[in-house]
Amino acid sequence: MKTSSLGDVIHNLPVVTDIRRQWPDAAIDWCVEESFSAIPRLHPGVGRVLPVAVRRWRKQLFDGGTWSEIGALRRSLRERDYDAVLDTQGLVKSALIASQAIGPKLGYDAASAREPLAARFYDRHAGVSRQLHAVVRNRELAARALGYALRGDPDYGIAAPAARFDWQPTRPYLVFLTATSRDDKLWPEDHWVALGEQLAVKGFLAVLPAGNSVERQRAARLAKVIPGAIAAPSMKLPELAALLADARAVVGVDTGLSHLAVALSVPTVALYTATEPGLTGVLGPGFHRNLGGKGQTPAVSLVIDALTSVLS
Repeated sequence: MKTSSLGDVIHNLPVVTDIRRQWPDAAIDWCVEESFSAIPRLHPGVGRVLPVAVRRWRKQLFDGGTWSEIGALRRSLRERDYDAVLDTQGLVKSALIASQAIGPKLGYDAASAREPLAARFYDRHAGVSRQLHAVVRNRELAARALGYALRGDPDYGIAAPAARFDWQPTRPYLVFLTATSRDDKLWPEDHWVALGEQLAVKGFLAVLPAGNSVERQRAARLAKVIPGAIAAPSMKLPELAALLADARAVVGVDTGLSHLAVALSVPTVALYTATEPGLTGVLGPGFHRNLGGKGQTPAVSLVIDALTSVLS
């Protein structure tokens, strides 16, 4: 059980790798929010992906179709007699979903869970420090709950599907992830322009994906003034993964897609302006840098310096 959000789901991928490393024949199902279900499907160690739609169901609680979908999920969860039902989310909602599956329920103890009440739904508990990075917490919980020794760096275990788009540049490019869930997490537009201009001088283009209409308008504004930049059309998660995987590097704000880039082993520079990256910043075995923090705005020069080794 790791249902949301995008970054949290990506942070949980190394757990699958760890379990399959311990038990190569393990059958692993993953229950996840429907909008993020493409992420577990990128990992060859995941069998069934069981989508939930808690966010949508909350808005349509009195709709008959909602209860039909909930019933279908419950039947899917009970189709197998699991050796373990592991909830790495640590929330009441995820614990409630886990309680519907057949098998012993494993999760954080009350002192470790994000919502202590969730621990009441588990049969076995593990204490994991809340001062560890989210990726490490997930891995530690799984190792302690399932009884194996954790070893090595996190291995996300995923590869992007092969894809190329008719608008995709043939020259080396960087992906600029300019959009995030909160305005205070944005990096100033003039900084993006300055970064794009300096990279263009070095022979690199910028590609700017976007989701909703506000994000598309921002991407279009930036692409209009950054030399050679491309505002990407609307893309689904597997397509975005393919775009990221082909990039020379990624520069992104505090967003789940920055974590996806790191999971795909793409050199990544993550920019923080409203949050501290210590416990939830990008983390992986490849090149990655976390710049900035709460109340800080990373300078363009710092980003250029961070990228120097991967662009030379």
